[in-house]
Amino acid sequence: MRKIEISFLTLICFFNISVLKSQSYHDILGQEGDRLNTITTAVPFLLIAPDARAGSMGEVGAATTPDINSMHWNPAKYIFIDGDYGVTISYTPWMRKLIHDINLAYVSGYYKFDKQQAIAASLRYFTLGEIQFTGMTPDENLGTFSPTEFAIDVAYNRLFGDNFSFAIALRYIYSNLSGGATVGTGHAETKPGQSVAGDIAIFYKNDFKINKQDARIAFGMDISNIGAKITYSEIGYRAFLPTNLRIGPSFTYNIDDFNAITVAFDLNKLLVPTPPYYAYDSINEEYVIAKGKDPHRSVVDAIFSSFWDAPDGFKEELHEVIFCGGVEYNYAEQFFVRAGYFNEHKTKGNRKFATFGVGVRYNIFDLSFSYLVPFEQHHPLENVLRFTMSFNFFKPQNKPK
Repeated sequence: MRKIEISFLTLICFFNISVLKSQSYHDILGQEGDRLNTITTAVPFLLIAPDARAGSMGEVGAATTPDINSMHWNPAKYIFIDGDYGVTISYTPWMRKLIHDINLAYVSGYYKFDKQQAIAASLRYFTLGEIQFTGMTPDENLGTFSPTEFAIDVAYNRLFGDNFSFAIALRYIYSNLSGGATVGTGHAETKPGQSVAGDIAIFYKNDFKINKQDARIAFGMDISNIGAKITYSEIGYRAFLPTNLRIGPSFTYNIDDFNAITVAFDLNKLLVPTPPYYAYDSINEEYVIAKGKDPHRSVVDAIFSSFWDAPDGFKEELHEVIFCGGVEYNYAEQFFVRAGYFNEHKTKGNRKFATFGVGVRYNIFDLSFSYLVPFEQHHPLENVLRFTMSFNFFKPQNKPK
């Protein structure tokens, strides 16, 4: 197992507001062109695509064909699954280009009470491997620790009419990054970060025919991780959860009785404050906000103001929107080929990659695999693989003939 050496000062960055703020305390108002202004939040593992199907379609999922992994993408899709109950297991070795023991495991399941109601639950477990803490010098060994994070979700999905559904989800979040280490000049004792969050989701689908062949258009929206800020110390900085808006359409066309194709497109935007630009006030000898909005505000205020708080205005707000699209071909609902594209602006993280994957389905069993190809050489996401295994069951009276 590979160890990561983390210095005492680096650890402070997780828990001390003054260190976190100093990352933005430099005068960048004189720069020309697009300025790097990445949005950061706590527990970003909640945004990692957990399953191979969506992972091979550019990480789209707001309106794709409903499946058992819909909890992460849009829990309002569960009532439209062709099945009555099921379970899925996914595994992702994460950022293997850098470290060999960071992993994401995901388990999700659902159950339909009837044709109008369904419930679902999931567990996401993220491990960051073994970390060795050091002091001011590499020779000062402060011990080792294996940071872990997990989230437990429960959702209720209700059908309204024949084509529209609504869902709410609750989530418990636990993040233990330090193992209780003491940091900072005040010798603050750290603790695991904990929070509770919720999701609100809708899904609409409409079936029709094109040249006597079945087709479907769908639309989905999911606002996820709406919840209280999280902290790792009683006196530390309270960080925002990665509240995220996901919205998008999909189109499915059955070419004939055996061949079908689905095209989907998603837009994502974090509903958290955009960091302002700071400049040095030589009179008061302090850094002040020169452009933008104060990031220290309530969760509700942050959600609504996130659409207009970027220092560079509407242009920068557009840069914060992540574009992703994917396509899925299936033969006889048994063999699947998938591909996709993910694009994040260069000033907001610069994640740009293509995804590919395949899947096979036999009776109640489904196995999928995906592979990520970044457009930048030696990128941390290079060689990311995802594996998903699912079991989808029908009640005896509902078995397809």
